[in-house]
Amino acid sequence: MHAEDYERCLEYLYSLQKFGIKFGLSATAHLLDRLGNPHRNLNFIHIAGSNGKGSVGAMISSILTEAGYRVGYYTSPHLVDFTERFRINDHDVSKERILQIFNEVRKHVVDKEPPTFFEMVTAMALLYFAQEEVDWAIMEVGMGGRLDATNIIEPKISLITSLSLEHKEFLGSTLTAIAREKAGIIKKGVPVVTGVKQPSALAVIKARCSALGCKLWQYKKNFRVRKRRRGVFDYYGHEWRLKNLELPLIGDHQIYNAGLALAVLEVLSRENRVFVSLDDVINGLLSVRWPGRLEIVERNPMVVLDGAHNPAGAEALRLGLEREFRYKNLHLILGIMSDKDCAGILKRLLPIADSVIFTKIGYERAADPERLRALARPYHSRLYVIPDVLNALNQARNLASKEDLICVAGSLYLIGEVKSMYVNGKLPNLRIAM
Repeated sequence: MHAEDYERCLEYLYSLQKFGIKFGLSATAHLLDRLGNPHRNLNFIHIAGSNGKGSVGAMISSILTEAGYRVGYYTSPHLVDFTERFRINDHDVSKERILQIFNEVRKHVVDKEPPTFFEMVTAMALLYFAQEEVDWAIMEVGMGGRLDATNIIEPKISLITSLSLEHKEFLGSTLTAIAREKAGIIKKGVPVVTGVKQPSALAVIKARCSALGCKLWQYKKNFRVRKRRRGVFDYYGHEWRLKNLELPLIGDHQIYNAGLALAVLEVLSRENRVFVSLDDVINGLLSVRWPGRLEIVERNPMVVLDGAHNPAGAEALRLGLEREFRYKNLHLILGIMSDKDCAGILKRLLPIADSVIFTKIGYERAADPERLRALARPYHSRLYVIPDVLNALNQARNLASKEDLICVAGSLYLIGEVKSMYVNGKLPNLRIAM
């Protein structure tokens, strides 16, 4: 493979972003039909939700891999390299396979119905998983659910992790409206697991399940978790009673996410669709990795990356920083997308910070850092605007002592930019912490 060919492949894919965000399944369905509907015989686990999709999917993948299954995982967005979007048994796809799959799919693109970026990449993932003959394919919703390109699949189980107000211009301005979009992934007779807690949103999910004859598994009603100590918890399901499970991911919210993952596996086990042992669960959880979520990339001073991009994620980040880390001063670097609840994020994070640097993500939907500073003034006085991300990080490192903590948050796109700087050596005399 020539590197130039791979770069041209990515250029074409990113050029499809000019078609924006387009809801509806027809373009994806027609493209897959021209490809011979490669997804028709795959076993899917479909995951929607405002927070936790990636962590839960990574845990399910790790446990099923430990149990001997061949597991495909489709996630978005990627942090550093496009290859992160397609994984099999926790390994990213190679660039050679990306190019091969891209060429096969592109041959079936027609001018009268050009796909969006996400529609094209979803078709590539489905073709790739079919060709690799995976036992299970975990599909993460891009946005919403009902009209998301991934909703072309017929899953064996559906999961809705959590709900919060997000993408209101696309999904609706109330929790019930957003719940209707997320609940759109629920299919007739397919079991559903959910961690949604808000009564109004949960009522929508219950009604959908009742109308389609789906068994619903609810957090705290049908399964629950109990923290024992940092990174150690118990799981109580319908039949499973699993004690002293260990999890390397940082934060109490990851224990909650682990409960969702285990509930999905318990339901599939009860239906004899998967067979996992206690050792598979123990070892799968111990080996799970999911970057960009309370991820430590540097020490002295410590630098932590977290993709918190809505108020619920910001609250989980705040609790994680307060409970899991010891530091003298906290320096925040924030870059947020303009369509997010910026004020809600700032309200939760700024009170615990000693300094705040607003920067701009290299993406067209990025919020103006000056607007963020204006929104931040009721909560903080030590505010900086440094649009260049590298300069913002260097400024934070200049402000911080060895006992301080620097946290980069607000968007997975920002986290990807910062991780790329570490991986590609743009920060002199530093290397990514492992």
